[in-house]
Amino acid sequence: MPRRATSFNDVFAVAAGHFTHDIYSAFLAPLLPILQEQLGIGYALTGNLAVFTQIPSLLNPFIGYLADRVSLRYFVIFAPAVTATLMSSMGLTSSYLGLAFLLLAAGVSIAAFHAPAGAMIGELAGDRVGTGMSIFMAAGELARTLGPLFAVAGVAWFGLAGLWRLAFVGWAVTGILFWRLHNIEAKPRPPESDAWARLWPRLLRIFPFLAWLVLGRVSMQAALTTYLPIFMKDERGLSVALAAASLTILEAAGFVGALLSGSLSDRLGRHRMLFLLMLLSPVLMILFLFSSGWIVILLLIALGLTAISLQPVILALVQDLFPDNRALANGSYMALSFTLRAVGIWAIGLTADAFGLVPAFVLSALVGLLALPAIFFIPKKA
Repeated sequence: MPRRATSFNDVFAVAAGHFTHDIYSAFLAPLLPILQEQLGIGYALTGNLAVFTQIPSLLNPFIGYLADRVSLRYFVIFAPAVTATLMSSMGLTSSYLGLAFLLLAAGVSIAAFHAPAGAMIGELAGDRVGTGMSIFMAAGELARTLGPLFAVAGVAWFGLAGLWRLAFVGWAVTGILFWRLHNIEAKPRPPESDAWARLWPRLLRIFPFLAWLVLGRVSMQAALTTYLPIFMKDERGLSVALAAASLTILEAAGFVGALLSGSLSDRLGRHRMLFLLMLLSPVLMILFLFSSGWIVILLLIALGLTAISLQPVILALVQDLFPDNRALANGSYMALSFTLRAVGIWAIGLTADAFGLVPAFVLSALVGLLALPAIFFIPKKA
């Protein structure tokens, strides 16, 4: 019989799966300069490669709806292996269309992992949801810190076409997760028959303002995590390896920020943390764009601590607002977040093609600042 976890050991197990999974999903951004040159495409088409991994996020509400009724722990268990295989196979495609379909399939695996995994953390963490989300999201940020290094090293060792050799790590971790989690009943208590009727008005009340807030967050995140390596290569004249290292610095700071932000929001309040982070992030981005020398590194660290660390707080807030439908609410939020991020990537790419990367980054910072008032329209409690 499946058992329900009662300790933070299982939170760490799910976080370990998140870490492994997101290492591979982080392969794309640092390799975009290579893919752009290899395929001979512009900024918009290059950025759209990341969009293909976001499109399947539209499935997240349906995955979350299922996860509120049956335990989808096997999605969490097997997604690291599937994502590892697909993302490591990018070098095996010879056309833009083939690469797009490969990334679309990887996006399905990414969606299948994140919708139930976040809800699992909400259940397993008990009354320390913010702390649980910090651990979970910090694992993802650490993965996105090391992922670019892992990807660039893999290309250096095996070439882009030989990157598939790195997939074995994902399969090994899936084996460990199966041994550790296959008996965990990672499912909330069964919803009442009228749960959807009661949930829908709250979704309509909260999600428009949440979308406003998330649009500001993802506009900055899309610019930084997708286009930063290209920006550092084209605007600052760095090599592909050093451009990837700049992304690693950003994500390393994001790891620390994600580890702290959710836990701090348990003490200071979700809304206070969101206001502080959303206020600082756009200002720091503008300073980063018009700075040079060693201060750029300090600003990358500051951006990681602020712009990249918003997600645990928002996820914890969603869990607070929908305690009886956590998986559905989490899946709906992830679909919203990934969809808006795809729009942000596309918009930034088009702006960069038309006006350059610096104006595109400035636009993303302004969108982030304009999202600040949305915080005051989101309730604090269910």
